[in-house]
Amino acid sequence: MLRHRRKRLVFYVLLLASAPGFSASHAPASREITVAAATDLNSALTELAASFEKHTGITVKLSFGASGALTQQIENGAPFDVFFSADMDYPRELISAGQAEASSLYRYAVGRIVLWVPADSPLDVEHKGMSVLTDPSVKKISIANPAHAPYGRAAVAAMKHVQLYDQVSDRLVLGENISQAAQFVESGNAQVGFVALAHVTSPDMKGKGRYWQIPPEAYPALDQGLVIVSRSRRKKLAAAFVEYIKTPEAAKVLSDYGFTVPEQKREQK
Repeated sequence: MLRHRRKRLVFYVLLLASAPGFSASHAPASREITVAAATDLNSALTELAASFEKHTGITVKLSFGASGALTQQIENGAPFDVFFSADMDYPRELISAGQAEASSLYRYAVGRIVLWVPADSPLDVEHKGMSVLTDPSVKKISIANPAHAPYGRAAVAAMKHVQLYDQVSDRLVLGENISQAAQFVESGNAQVGFVALAHVTSPDMKGKGRYWQIPPEAYPALDQGLVIVSRSRRKKLAAAFVEYIKTPEAAKVLSDYGFTVPEQKREQK
């Protein structure tokens, strides 16, 4: 199996190498792409970009933020080549506006949300789940801003699912994105927060807190999609990176960071 994967990756790199101007040892400025990505992808996409650059010589510059905010930046002319959203709606919005290539739309992963507390918190989140939100010690609950963050909307849906939203809505503090929602908990500005599973399982966060995975049926599926931006002047390089995201190697990295990888991305062993 490992030999098969290596052969496939070698073939893929050779295919890229046939493009004019390719150099695996040196990538001039014209051999780079700029990627806008949802914050939950920070660790996974950083690793994937480094691997892609190592194998192809193509540099991937990453810019992370809330999916809605990044969508607005693209609509306002930001020079991104590829957009990784935390949902499918924002990419479709860009396609409808003529800002993204419809043929490039791809569901690359499904995200998960968790309820997270600091490691030294007295809250028994692992066993009590969302009922800890009603604990008297919980003065603030952090979530990503649902106005432009899909994970924030998922958090609201989860609270409504267990009929707690009206009871705790006045204690919500909104982060600009899922990373800032976690920072509010880390800093003590919130006692508990709704964050991405991919965030709390990243190397930088391990050991800093404890969490409870919110059941998938409690919120709409966080189907995450990508698109190539229409105004990109490096569409071939952008397409190469997208194809790399579809490989078993990339799927494994995403899985390692807590994402569910759509079945159509897996190859038969």
